[in-house]
Amino acid sequence: MHTKIIGWDIGGAHVKAALLDENGQILQVLQQPCPLWKGIEHLHQAMAVILQTIPTGQYLHAVTMTGELVDCFASREQGVQAIIQAVHQQLNAQDLTIYAGRRGFLSPADITANEYMNIASANWLASADLAAKQQAFGLFVDVGSTTTDILLLEDHQVQAQGYSDYQRLVSGELLYTGIVRTAVMAIAQRAIFNGQEMGLMAEYFATMADVYRLTGDLQEAHDQADTADGGEKTAKASAIRLSRMTGYEFADSDWSLWQDFAQQLKQQQKQLMTNACLQQIQRSQQSDQLVVVGAGVGRFLVKQIAAEQGLQYQDFAEIFQQTTQGEIDANDCAPAVAVAYLAGGFC
Repeated sequence: MHTKIIGWDIGGAHVKAALLDENGQILQVLQQPCPLWKGIEHLHQAMAVILQTIPTGQYLHAVTMTGELVDCFASREQGVQAIIQAVHQQLNAQDLTIYAGRRGFLSPADITANEYMNIASANWLASADLAAKQQAFGLFVDVGSTTTDILLLEDHQVQAQGYSDYQRLVSGELLYTGIVRTAVMAIAQRAIFNGQEMGLMAEYFATMADVYRLTGDLQEAHDQADTADGGEKTAKASAIRLSRMTGYEFADSDWSLWQDFAQQLKQQQKQLMTNACLQQIQRSQQSDQLVVVGAGVGRFLVKQIAAEQGLQYQDFAEIFQQTTQGEIDANDCAPAVAVAYLAGGFC
């Protein structure tokens, strides 16, 4: 089956879409903020913005999701049902297929309540499966704005130990940490600041986006979430928010203190990811052949981890020979790209 296709990844904070032509070439990759926890109408609005940007035409729409987890839904089952209904309203039902993890793709008419948990938060499996088809032995690591997925690839197969979020948190294949929305207090309770070790305030004063604005790692196009205080997304505003974690009054003259503090917080988050990666690498029977495949807006950390561990690194898009272009690209939105590829039969 080769036709124009749009892959959709419906998250709790963003909606991502990837447009492929009849030959599997990526034409467009888009990301739109979507605070779904505030209500399903935000999903309708985000999808409408994306659809207005994409050229009109006949497409197959392939959908995966994680947005069912947000707390405006009473349960995951209710969230899956609500999201399917929303995309059904936005898109032509005859040209719509829903990714259900190990069950593959299902038409909306074939989805019963028994399938809801297969559909819930399965986007990571699409990305890892596509990576495994191209990379015989590897470690797939997708660092997003909120979460990190770490999957071992062996003999062109995803060697997942868990499939639900609960199972994956137990196995260490899912880390609830990302480079934009994660609260700093979830990364570090203590740090060395101003020359001495100290405890940090356990308050929602700052996010990791503040850290990466100061380190220079966060690209503006990836910086789509609200700040902790609703303030500006400048380096100075980020430093002020980080200063509140320490109780040390901000001053412009202390700029090097805030830069050093940000670098230390970056290292603490990177160490969490490194430990999780090593946990999965230790399971491999071919660890000397592993290639680390990095995806997500935080893949710069994956590249650094691979270098520090002496492992070969490739961006997600490189393994299936796609060039990246634009402020948002295939590497940033791996699940949307993956469901488009898999549903379109391009691999």
